[in-house]
Amino acid sequence: MTPPQTAPDTPNIVAEATSECCSAHAATGEHGYTKNKDAHVKRLRRIEGQIRGLQRMVDEDVYCIDILTQVSASTKALQSFALQLLEEHLRHCVAHAAQDGGAEMDAKVEEATAAIARLLRT
Repeated sequence: MTPPQTAPDTPNIVAEATSECCSAHAATGEHGYTKNKDAHVKRLRRIEGQIRGLQRMVDEDVYCIDILTQVSASTKALQSFALQLLEEHLRHCVAHAAQDGGAEMDAKVEEATAAIARLLRT
């Protein structure tokens, strides 16, 4: 899988993603977020609009503090989205692995813990 192209000053965090599916996905054909996919896409488009608004603010030489306020709002929106996605992952993928037990359960708990650690670093 070729990672998507990014701007030179944009870190390619997609490269960290794995293409593995969990046993819950294999069993149901769905990811944890599938039932809320339309709402998630709508939410991400709204966040995208906030980011475009930031670009416009810089282009229009808006006062720094006003831009920082918008950065904070955008960051909070992304964090909120991430928490929702994490909750759905825990309820779907991790819960399914916990029912099965064994090595997959341990792997899913470690994977979720690593995801939480990444979220806390931001």
